[in-house]
Amino acid sequence: METIIIEAGTKKYPVYIGDGAISRLDALLEDYTNLMVITDRHVGALHLNTLKAHLPEGAETNVYTAPNGEEAKTFLIYKEALDFAVKCHLDRKSCILAFGGGAVGDLAGFVAATYMRGIAFIQIPTTILAHDSAVGGKVAINHPLGKNLVGAFYQPEFVLYDTSYLATLPEVQLRSGFAELIKHALISDEGFLDEIKRAVPNEQQILNAKLPGLLKKGIKVKAGFVKQDEKETGVRAYLNFGHTLGHALEANGGFGGLTHGEAVIIGMVYELLISRKQTGLEFDVAAFTEWLGALGYHWKIPQQANFEEIYAYMLRDKKTIAHKPRFVLLRKIGEPVMAEVDEDLLRSLFGQLQKGGLC
Repeated sequence: METIIIEAGTKKYPVYIGDGAISRLDALLEDYTNLMVITDRHVGALHLNTLKAHLPEGAETNVYTAPNGEEAKTFLIYKEALDFAVKCHLDRKSCILAFGGGAVGDLAGFVAATYMRGIAFIQIPTTILAHDSAVGGKVAINHPLGKNLVGAFYQPEFVLYDTSYLATLPEVQLRSGFAELIKHALISDEGFLDEIKRAVPNEQQILNAKLPGLLKKGIKVKAGFVKQDEKETGVRAYLNFGHTLGHALEANGGFGGLTHGEAVIIGMVYELLISRKQTGLEFDVAAFTEWLGALGYHWKIPQQANFEEIYAYMLRDKKTIAHKPRFVLLRKIGEPVMAEVDEDLLRSLFGQLQKGGLC
């Protein structure tokens, strides 16, 4: 097991990562007498009993079970979770445990950030995707007009990442989370990207013995950006590579069609094409998409997606300034830059990628 220190503004906290990390939980929670676990139906059915076995015996524990996936990040579920916290008499010395994937972590963190103006919470991720979302303190729920539009920057006390839970993930969730690891490599280091491609040449190899080590590297990439820019006023926005279109596709589908990672993969290919036109990126996108196909990703923009509708969502993206959407582009692999992109170019490449064109 390894400990990675996250430095976010004035707060430092550890990420404990490794097979069997859950065994440390009891000792780490000994100062809290009232615990609220927020999980989802899928993770609760698989792992809740194991979690309970590692909680302090003397602590009062109550469990709120949210719907799976993005359905957990609605105003209704947020209110229900707050109501549950009140009924369980949580106070400012209580702690909320986010036990699940990225959606659960976002919901639980936002509940913790706003309940009594902020109480302690910890992240106990169970997915690959959460190696990204559990670190850095971005917590939020969705608005019908856009993803993660209602939220806060609120850091956990620590992250406990037991990689043994990854063995129970369905293939679609393995791919969804792996997309964020690919993103970390594209914005940080071509050597890291090559390492990932060698270690995971196809879909059948995503869950292998090298994955925990790759996830640790991904966490360290994110930690570097968070250390420089906790509240995303500058370079932390580079972690949104692929997310401008990705979030728009998710929202346009009602947060129930594409998974987050599937949408972000499409968004990354889109921004690679934009980068070749606008920043002079020299990168073999065809070879890259061939690898994505071997991993099981569908990287073309869905046929039913309408540019005008998607563009309206992109205009509501958090990076947009003065009604001009901004994108994370690459000058080269590992050298991201923020830039405005002309609407005509966006429309042209949108149609091109919808047809599968990469020129």
